[in-house]
Amino acid sequence: MKQPPPDSELGRLFAQFPRAGRVDWIGLRPARDVAMLPVEVAEATAGKGLSGDRYASGSGKRGITLIQAEHLPVIAALSGHAEIAPASLRRNVLVSGIPLVALKGRRFRIGQLLLEGTDDCDPCSRMEDALGPGGYNAMRGMGGLCARILEGGSLRVGDAVVAE
Repeated sequence: MKQPPPDSELGRLFAQFPRAGRVDWIGLRPARDVAMLPVEVAEATAGKGLSGDRYASGSGKRGITLIQAEHLPVIAALSGHAEIAPASLRRNVLVSGIPLVALKGRRFRIGQLLLEGTDDCDPCSRMEDALGPGGYNAMRGMGGLCARILEGGSLRVGDAVVAE
Protein backbone atom coordinates (compact mmCIF):
# COMPACT_ATOMS: atom_id res chain seq x y z
CA MET A 1 0.00 0.00 0.00
CA LYS A 2 1.22 3.48 -0.85
CA GLN A 3 1.89 5.81 2.08
CA PRO A 4 -1.22 7.91 2.85
CA PRO A 5 -0.94 11.68 3.39
CA PRO A 6 0.64 12.31 6.82
CA ASP A 7 -2.16 14.64 7.93
CA SER A 8 -4.90 12.04 7.28
CA GLU A 9 -6.31 9.61 9.85
CA LEU A 10 -4.69 6.69 8.02
CA GLY A 11 -1.42 8.64 7.74
CA ARG A 12 -1.38 9.09 11.53
CA LEU A 13 -2.02 5.37 12.01
CA PHE A 14 0.82 4.51 9.60
CA ALA A 15 3.17 6.71 11.66
CA GLN A 16 2.42 5.04 15.03
CA PHE A 17 4.73 2.28 16.24
CA PRO A 18 4.33 0.65 19.66
CA ARG A 19 8.09 0.52 20.25
CA ALA A 20 11.46 0.42 18.54
CA GLY A 21 12.68 -2.80 17.00
CA ARG A 22 16.04 -4.48 17.51
CA VAL A 23 18.71 -6.11 15.34
CA ASP A 24 19.03 -9.74 16.50
CA TRP A 25 21.39 -11.14 13.86
CA ILE A 26 23.53 -9.94 10.93
CA GLY A 27 24.83 -12.08 8.08
CA LEU A 28 26.99 -11.50 5.01
CA ARG A 29 27.24 -13.63 1.91
CA PRO A 30 30.60 -12.94 0.21
CA ALA A 31 29.77 -14.80 -3.02
CA ARG A 32 26.98 -16.60 -4.83
CA ASP A 33 26.18 -20.11 -3.56
CA VAL A 34 28.14 -19.80 -0.31
CA ALA A 35 26.82 -19.90 3.24
CA MET A 36 25.99 -16.72 5.13
CA LEU A 37 28.67 -15.59 7.59
CA PRO A 38 27.19 -14.34 10.86
CA VAL A 39 28.84 -11.16 12.18
CA GLU A 40 28.31 -8.87 15.17
CA VAL A 41 29.16 -5.68 13.23
CA ALA A 42 28.93 -4.79 9.53
CA GLU A 43 29.88 -1.62 7.65
CA ALA A 44 27.24 -0.15 5.35
CA THR A 45 27.98 2.20 2.45
CA ALA A 46 25.34 4.63 1.19
CA GLY A 47 24.02 3.73 -2.25
CA LYS A 48 25.77 0.38 -2.17
CA GLY A 49 25.49 -2.29 0.52
CA LEU A 50 27.27 -4.08 3.34
CA SER A 51 31.03 -4.53 3.08
CA GLY A 52 31.85 -8.18 2.49
CA ASP A 53 28.41 -8.98 1.03
CA ARG A 54 28.04 -9.98 -2.60
CA TYR A 55 25.52 -7.17 -3.21
CA ALA A 56 27.84 -4.44 -1.87
CA SER A 57 28.84 -3.18 -5.32
CA GLY A 58 25.92 -0.86 -5.87
CA SER A 59 22.69 -2.82 -5.74
CA GLY A 60 20.76 0.36 -4.91
CA LYS A 61 17.23 -0.69 -3.95
CA ARG A 62 18.55 -3.94 -2.48
CA GLY A 63 21.50 -2.57 -0.53
CA ILE A 64 20.39 -4.49 2.55
CA THR A 65 17.76 -7.16 3.18
CA LEU A 66 15.84 -7.59 6.42
CA ILE A 67 13.56 -10.31 7.78
CA GLN A 68 11.16 -10.35 10.71
CA ALA A 69 12.25 -12.59 13.62
CA GLU A 70 8.62 -13.16 14.57
CA HIS A 71 8.05 -14.83 11.17
CA LEU A 72 10.72 -17.51 11.62
CA PRO A 73 8.53 -19.83 13.76
CA VAL A 74 5.72 -19.54 11.18
CA ILE A 75 8.06 -20.30 8.27
CA ALA A 76 9.43 -23.25 10.28
CA ALA A 77 5.95 -24.60 11.00
CA LEU A 78 4.80 -24.22 7.39
CA SER A 79 7.91 -25.95 6.06
CA GLY A 80 7.81 -28.78 8.61
CA HIS A 81 10.83 -27.76 10.73
CA ALA A 82 11.13 -27.34 14.48
CA GLU A 83 13.07 -24.11 13.91
CA ILE A 84 14.80 -22.13 11.17
CA ALA A 85 18.24 -20.52 11.41
CA PRO A 86 18.24 -16.96 10.05
CA ALA A 87 21.25 -17.74 7.83
CA SER A 88 19.22 -20.29 5.86
CA LEU A 89 16.82 -17.56 4.68
CA ARG A 90 19.62 -15.55 3.00
CA ARG A 91 18.72 -12.12 4.43
CA ASN A 92 21.30 -9.75 5.91
CA VAL A 93 19.50 -8.62 9.06
CA LEU A 94 17.08 -10.33 11.45
CA VAL A 95 14.89 -7.73 13.17
CA SER A 96 12.45 -8.18 16.05
CA GLY A 97 9.90 -5.95 17.75
CA ILE A 98 8.84 -3.76 14.81
CA PRO A 99 6.74 -4.79 11.79
CA LEU A 100 8.96 -4.60 8.72
CA VAL A 101 5.95 -4.37 6.40
CA ALA A 102 5.18 -0.99 7.99
CA LEU A 103 8.64 0.28 6.95
CA LYS A 104 8.06 -0.28 3.22
CA GLY A 105 8.15 3.10 1.48
CA ARG A 106 9.44 4.80 4.65
CA ARG A 107 12.74 5.99 5.98
CA PHE A 108 14.00 4.37 9.16
CA ARG A 109 17.14 4.19 11.24
CA ILE A 110 19.14 1.24 12.43
CA GLY A 111 21.87 2.53 14.71
CA GLN A 112 23.95 4.94 12.58
CA LEU A 113 22.25 3.97 9.32
CA LEU A 114 19.45 5.77 7.54
CA LEU A 115 17.54 3.36 5.30
CA GLU A 116 14.55 3.51 3.00
CA GLY A 117 12.31 0.45 2.66
CA THR A 118 12.06 -0.09 -1.10
CA ASP A 119 10.32 -3.38 -1.76
CA ASP A 120 9.22 -6.73 -0.44
CA CYS A 121 12.06 -9.25 -0.34
CA ASP A 122 10.25 -12.14 -1.97
CA PRO A 123 11.62 -15.66 -1.54
CA CYS A 124 13.63 -17.21 -4.34
CA SER A 125 13.75 -20.75 -5.71
CA ARG A 126 16.69 -21.51 -3.38
CA MET A 127 14.20 -21.77 -0.53
CA GLU A 128 13.30 -25.20 -1.91
CA ASP A 129 16.87 -26.33 -1.14
CA ALA A 130 17.03 -24.50 2.21
CA LEU A 131 13.62 -25.52 3.56
CA GLY A 132 12.69 -28.55 1.45
CA PRO A 133 9.84 -29.05 -1.03
CA GLY A 134 7.30 -26.25 -0.61
CA GLY A 135 9.86 -23.99 1.07
CA TYR A 136 9.20 -21.23 -1.45
CA ASN A 137 5.49 -21.19 -0.61
CA ALA A 138 6.16 -21.53 3.13
CA MET A 139 8.03 -18.24 2.98
CA ARG A 140 5.66 -16.28 0.72
CA GLY A 141 4.45 -13.10 2.36
CA MET A 142 7.16 -13.37 5.02
CA GLY A 143 10.32 -12.83 2.96
CA GLY A 144 11.10 -9.49 4.55
CA LEU A 145 12.08 -6.11 3.20
CA CYS A 146 14.70 -4.74 0.81
CA ALA A 147 16.11 -1.34 1.71
CA ARG A 148 18.30 1.33 0.17
CA ILE A 149 21.15 2.65 2.33
CA LEU A 150 20.86 6.46 2.40
CA GLU A 151 23.44 7.08 5.17
CA GLY A 152 26.09 4.49 5.91
CA GLY A 153 28.03 3.56 9.01
CA SER A 154 28.30 0.64 11.40
CA LEU A 155 25.45 -1.82 11.87
CA ARG A 156 25.55 -3.82 15.11
CA VAL A 157 23.62 -6.65 16.70
CA GLY A 158 21.51 -4.95 19.37
CA ASP A 159 21.00 -1.69 17.41
CA ALA A 160 17.55 -0.11 17.64
CA VAL A 161 15.29 -0.03 14.58
CA VAL A 162 13.23 3.18 14.56
CA ALA A 163 10.87 4.64 11.93
CA GLU A 164 11.59 8.26 10.98
